[in-house]
Amino acid sequence: MITTLTPNPSVDRAIIIDALVRGEVIRASSTRIDPGGKGVNVSRALSAQSCETLAVVPVGGPEGHLLAELLDDAGVPHCDVVIAGSIRMNISVLEPDGTTTKLNEPGPFLDERACDAIVAATLESALPGGWIAACGSLPPGAPADLYAQLIVSARARGSRVAVDSSGTPLAEAVRALPDLIKPNHEELEELVGRELPTLGDVIDAATHLVESGIAIVAVSLGRHGALLVSATEVAHARASITDPQSTVGAGDCMLAGLLHGLNSGLSATDALALGVTWGAAAVTLPGSSVPTRENLRGIDATV
Repeated sequence: MITTLTPNPSVDRAIIIDALVRGEVIRASSTRIDPGGKGVNVSRALSAQSCETLAVVPVGGPEGHLLAELLDDAGVPHCDVVIAGSIRMNISVLEPDGTTTKLNEPGPFLDERACDAIVAATLESALPGGWIAACGSLPPGAPADLYAQLIVSARARGSRVAVDSSGTPLAEAVRALPDLIKPNHEELEELVGRELPTLGDVIDAATHLVESGIAIVAVSLGRHGALLVSATEVAHARASITDPQSTVGAGDCMLAGLLHGLNSGLSATDALALGVTWGAAAVTLPGSSVPTRENLRGIDATV
């Protein structure tokens, strides 16, 4: 089973318009609403592919109740940790050419007690040898080393941890040596403190992180696919699609496919190809929809 922790989940509303013009009244052609947050999206993608998962989320306020209802409707098993504040409502504005504009709220304040509760719930749910995916930004009040604390405790229990975050929370997590990190290109540049203009530069940066003790570094590269570096493998995979609709959650679906492949015993390279296939399929869907097995048909990753 793959357990996901999303400390700062959201309800995601996608608004589809013809063109975004600042300062104008714009009428939407359609809208949709989904449970959101990076770890939530990972669990949604896994559930859509009939993979065993559990999403650990703090819930509070009207949006928290709505998040739980949306997860139930999507058939995603979840463990709710009740908090005092209301979780986020995020808005994505989608244009016909695939351009996505996101408006993300900061999220509720989490005190020490709430942070301890979500970490404890995650550890109690995870299986020895299984994966924990710790994903997304941290809400106000959460310590910057929350993911690092989780890594240390999970390692003592025999669970593996993947981290998909950015900025200081990612840097703190890296110091604790998680089993896998999945930054995008910009997040990796921020992590290593320099620009990485070529694929070779990305490989060098990822290789240095692996040499420091991280087992797998997977870097999502948008339309250029994804790169994976481990102690024994270096692989680049990409998949071409002709009708992109939304990039929201595509990286999360990529991580879900990658972790499912690793959890199923695939090599890191084959797991990367599976992840890129899931991520590419997500781009063909509206809003933050996640792909089903039907959506994967006709999408092939080239390694």
